[in-house]
Amino acid sequence: MPPMQYSPFTSLQNLVRQRDAREHCEICGLGISSAHQHLIEPIARKLVCACDACALLFDSATKTKYKRVPRRVLTLNDFQMTDGEWDSLLIPIGMAFFFESSPQSATVAIYPSPAGATESLLSLGAWQEIVSRNRVLARMEPDVEGLLVNRLGSPRHPGEYYLAPIDRCYELVGTLRTHWRGLSGGSEVWKQVGNFFEQLKSQATPELSHA
Repeated sequence: MPPMQYSPFTSLQNLVRQRDAREHCEICGLGISSAHQHLIEPIARKLVCACDACALLFDSATKTKYKRVPRRVLTLNDFQMTDGEWDSLLIPIGMAFFFESSPQSATVAIYPSPAGATESLLSLGAWQEIVSRNRVLARMEPDVEGLLVNRLGSPRHPGEYYLAPIDRCYELVGTLRTHWRGLSGGSEVWKQVGNFFEQLKSQATPELSHA
């Protein structure tokens, strides 16, 4: 079965382009700053820009049309994933994110590609083995948080692992699609991807191993 393609979200394209100073809350229409919050519609996987007041009307656990996307970023320094387990996930690029989809009642694996967000068929057995050794994944909030993996570099790069808001995961998708040129992507796209992870690392806090 071929991988499924998803169009990039308009709101996320704005994260990697020149921001429009006239951005507005998509709930009430109020003008908002560039550092605004996001809601997500889990069924459509659509991100919505929101002012603080409207964002407070939603949380990440209620069964409403939208869920509020949290802002915490955790760096998972003790995350355990072997090279064999990564290979078994059949991700064709050295980065991807994984999240629990409540509409599908399943874990979804997505990797960035020149065509946008591409869903990969996930080996359930391989994923469950990874979850069993990384308790933080059991605390990942469905639909709004994802395990973001960066294994770019050498084939046996140990990798970087983050628990990240879902809008940041899709921001990576938008970054790669926006800057990709030609067959290999060109040097600029990998520079921008590197910048993305450097910024994410600077904003992250370490996961407490006993949490």
